[in-house]
Amino acid sequence: MSSAPTTPPSVDKVDGFSRKSVRKARQKRSQSSSQFRSQGKPIELTPLPLLKDVPTSEQPELFLKKLQQCCVIFDFMDTLSDLKMKEYKRSTLNELVDYITISRGCLTEQTYPEVVRMVSCNIFRTLPPSDSNEFDPEEDEPTLEASWPHLQLLELFDSEDPRERDYLKTVLHRIYGKFLGLRAFIRKQINNIFLRFVYETEHFNGVAELLEILGSIINGFALPLKAEHKQFLVKVLIPLHTVRSLSLFHAQLAYCIVQFLEKDPSLTEPVIRGLMKFWPKTCSQKEVMFLGELEEILDVIEPSQFVKIQEPLFKQIAKCVSSPHFQVAERALYYWNNEYIMSLIEENSNVILPIMFSSLYRISKEHWNPAIVALVYNVLKAFMEMNSTMFDELTATYKSDRQREKKKEKEREELWKKLEDLELKRGLRRDGIIPT
Repeated sequence: MSSAPTTPPSVDKVDGFSRKSVRKARQKRSQSSSQFRSQGKPIELTPLPLLKDVPTSEQPELFLKKLQQCCVIFDFMDTLSDLKMKEYKRSTLNELVDYITISRGCLTEQTYPEVVRMVSCNIFRTLPPSDSNEFDPEEDEPTLEASWPHLQLLELFDSEDPRERDYLKTVLHRIYGKFLGLRAFIRKQINNIFLRFVYETEHFNGVAELLEILGSIINGFALPLKAEHKQFLVKVLIPLHTVRSLSLFHAQLAYCIVQFLEKDPSLTEPVIRGLMKFWPKTCSQKEVMFLGELEEILDVIEPSQFVKIQEPLFKQIAKCVSSPHFQVAERALYYWNNEYIMSLIEENSNVILPIMFSSLYRISKEHWNPAIVALVYNVLKAFMEMNSTMFDELTATYKSDRQREKKKEKEREELWKKLEDLELKRGLRRDGIIPT
């Protein structure tokens, strides 16, 4: 008895070049729930009257009953189950929020435990693992929390759902502002999250939101800055530049860095040396981001601090200007369009011009992109106007050095030609083609 041919299992991950495109083709906006709890039978909640429809004396007791009803958890992965009760709970939650907002004295010592219990039942939960190990936060759609209609009170930062993270950002910021005793604890926990993100997992969905909160917190730091805050900058914020997903939170990170430098200009040198240490070697997109952040820092730098870092800084800028990737070169050359940076360069042209000159002169003759060549000519013209004497000296030295290099190259080529001819003659003699 013959059996029908079986279809081999899918192996769409074999081709390393096509894997991402196959995944993208299959991708859809997915939903998941971290609160799924299997229910044996449909849930029935007894409808209660609206708080506004009962006498004031009965409202506290009714308020407690509604809180208890809202502790019931529904299965949102089954979109057709308990529809009526889900809508009833959602409207009850909105009613409770309105009641607390409008009524005075409704939150009493008796009601607080019930409020906390209701919030705990709905919110405090273990987030599920990502559906796919190949999840790319820059390109893929996030997995949305299916139970969101009943969750708009508080949420966890590592949720893939951006609505949750946005609400939590507001809640945590207000808690930080109102509870002074919790501030050090909150900062320490953020510190721990970032360290784990940088050195262990490289996965955490709420980095941008936490950095937004930190930007406001840093702005309120008292002077002089505590050692704890300076250490956080150097040991945590600077290493955040090393992660692959930097583009997702770079704007917020750069803002935090600049806030620190505006508070304490003496931190400029360790910050810039830290950026030089972690400067990307193989990712042009990250180089462009680093150059943008560096310009933001230079916009607020004090002249006395600029002098301390100008040499390593412009050695790096010279490398960027020489980059074959035109976006990197272009972003570096745009520094000369910034009036404040130009004033700093002009004041220190005797140091900066020798560092930049050879790279600029060579690019003006050799770069493949005409737009970059045009920008380089503008920079060279600016340098010539700043310090014409040094510019002429460097030009003469550069041309002289190039002539010596060309002469050495020619001598090397001639030597290799002689060696090749000598080897050819030896081969011919060995083969008896010419007499020895």
